[in-house]
Amino acid sequence: MKKKILLIVAILMAALIFIVVYEMRKDNKNTDAYKFKVEYESLNNEDNGHGKKYRELNIDKKNRIIYSTAKEIVEKTNKKETFIVYFGFAKCPWCRSMIENLVDLSIENEMDIYYVDVLDIRDTIEYVDGELKTTKEGDENYMKLIELYSDVLDDYKVKNGDESVETGEKRIYAPNVIAVIDGKAKEKVEGISEKLEDPYGPLTDEMKNASIKQLECIFKCVEEAGVCTGPASC
Repeated sequence: MKKKILLIVAILMAALIFIVVYEMRKDNKNTDAYKFKVEYESLNNEDNGHGKKYRELNIDKKNRIIYSTAKEIVEKTNKKETFIVYFGFAKCPWCRSMIENLVDLSIENEMDIYYVDVLDIRDTIEYVDGELKTTKEGDENYMKLIELYSDVLDDYKVKNGDESVETGEKRIYAPNVIAVIDGKAKEKVEGISEKLEDPYGPLTDEMKNASIKQLECIFKCVEEAGVCTGPASC
């Protein structure tokens, strides 16, 4: 009788452990960290449609990425919050050239990174019949971010043959990593080495270190409450 009771207890304990482990794994798969890892790693070595392969990534499962929207970032900015926001998208080869560094630094500095996928929310300006025309309207909240972050954003330029022409507008490029301090955009970096000419090409240690140096400025800017000195002097 005693042996039967012990067997039943053992079976119940095993079942309980299984349920707990299952629930933990299920919950982990529902986290932003897991979602981000899957989103970016799912493209590893896939053809980009033009004969090149997406860079292979290994995103730390402990990453501190938080999925967000342009609207949510506008709200956080208007509430005068302090945070770091990364604008990019999984298929962006330049983003894939720096994202591991950003993830690692966020873990090291114990800071969350808000992530906004900009692939489909930006406006598009093109030359049509010799004139600049908006061929795709930008998302309402994306355009608000352009106004809010204009001090740190680059000019939006479009190609007209071999010439780059000013559109009179700012642009959130991918990648852009911005330090927002008390609702003010204080620092913006791409996290890309100037020596990286082909975003599908190999990354040297020198390129990686240059990327890390840029990104470290963003974290330093937040840590020091807006005392941002720029990538060149960090």
